[in-house]
Amino acid sequence: MIAPQKVQVLERLLSGLPAPVAQRLAKAVEVDRLSGGRALPHEVILDSLRPSLRGAEGSRVASPRRLFCRPFEDLFISGPRRSKVQGEISRESIIPVWNWLEQTLLPEATAAYMRDCQAALVSLDAEGALARAGEFWLASAAAMSTAVLDKAGRAHAKARLGSEATLADAEEMARLLAIGPEVIELQKLIPRPLPSLSEPILLELRDLYERVVARVADSAPYVAVITMYRLSRPWEALRLPCFVSRQQGDTLISATDMGLVGELLLGEMDSYLSTICSAKHPLFDPDDLSTAIAGFAELSMGLVKEVEVRRHGKWGQRLVKARATAAESLQGLLERSSREILGALPTHRASFSGGPRVPDLARPASDEKRQRALRYADLIVGCRPFAAAVSVSAALDAAQEETEREMRTYNEELLRVMREASPDTVTPAEDSLEFAAQLTARILGANEAEYLRRRGRAALSSAAA
Repeated sequence: MIAPQKVQVLERLLSGLPAPVAQRLAKAVEVDRLSGGRALPHEVILDSLRPSLRGAEGSRVASPRRLFCRPFEDLFISGPRRSKVQGEISRESIIPVWNWLEQTLLPEATAAYMRDCQAALVSLDAEGALARAGEFWLASAAAMSTAVLDKAGRAHAKARLGSEATLADAEEMARLLAIGPEVIELQKLIPRPLPSLSEPILLELRDLYERVVARVADSAPYVAVITMYRLSRPWEALRLPCFVSRQQGDTLISATDMGLVGELLLGEMDSYLSTICSAKHPLFDPDDLSTAIAGFAELSMGLVKEVEVRRHGKWGQRLVKARATAAESLQGLLERSSREILGALPTHRASFSGGPRVPDLARPASDEKRQRALRYADLIVGCRPFAAAVSVSAALDAAQEETEREMRTYNEELLRVMREASPDTVTPAEDSLEFAAQLTARILGANEAEYLRRRGRAALSSAAA
């Protein structure tokens, strides 16, 4: 048993390893575990390496437990969750479910599977290990499903697993384990991530779906769900229910068993919407907000493209409401963006008697104002490609037009002031020029910003001469 302090040190050390190094170390540790090694804390090391190994699972050494998870691995989610969502399985449920099988439901069968599968893997017999896993999938699915058939069984399982959400994950695992061979077939058909879902693949998916319906009808929706998770453009998975039912309307599709795909896509869209709505003045993360805007727009456009979303249909109503909510939240920020950006470019009257406003080099804006201005500039940039999809085109055009006009005026006045700069105002002038260039790069483009910098340096040279 390793002391908690040493575990923390090990986690900090290993979680920061580069991916290639982490992969090599993970392979070595897993081979040692398969060979029966006891000197290394295998689980601690592998858990610590997980951040570096995400996205590189295909290069990992197989293990009996990893093979057990193959039928439902596409549904894994990491991190905390507020509630159980059908079509998503928490990684944290793996150990409780495995212990339930190993200690309560199938102790002898689990031990035999571990022994046989491990022997096959050590002998580099990957096909034999997968075949043995297939036998165990079916046995596990039957045992888990039978255990929760009545109220008393569910209560006992919940107590053993620790929560209702983990029990729901276990039931979903069982439905996928029951069609393990078909899932492996699907995974081979759709390597992750598949750029696009072609008609030949759709034909094979339809055949696979119909075979699953005939064998384990309750598991059939997961053909479309796994397809969705393995696509670069997940909304294209809606082509499968449309293809099978020969219908395009969301009212019918949402009522079928494969309507689960649409619900998951709408759920993800709601997650992006939550991020958009949580962005409040004056503090918001423009990168997170831009990612959420892009994700929301792509999903909403993808849904409309793949399915005839009717305004009064179930999905249509959710989509209309979500777009209106997103637009309202973003419009509030966009309407004040010009004011916040220009407020970070201080000016003063050229004379006591009035006249135009000119850049005030003696009174630069605070760092807080400047950072806020940059955030709002990034917001404008992030909204540009998706303004129509989130219904903020008018607000964006107004903000962008005013900001561009005022920034061009400010930049010209700044250059004029810099040509008349005295030695004691050179440093403030350079500071103002650099900040104006940063804003210009975002609002007017990198070429405009570089042109401004060149003209500014020339203006200071002229003043020094």
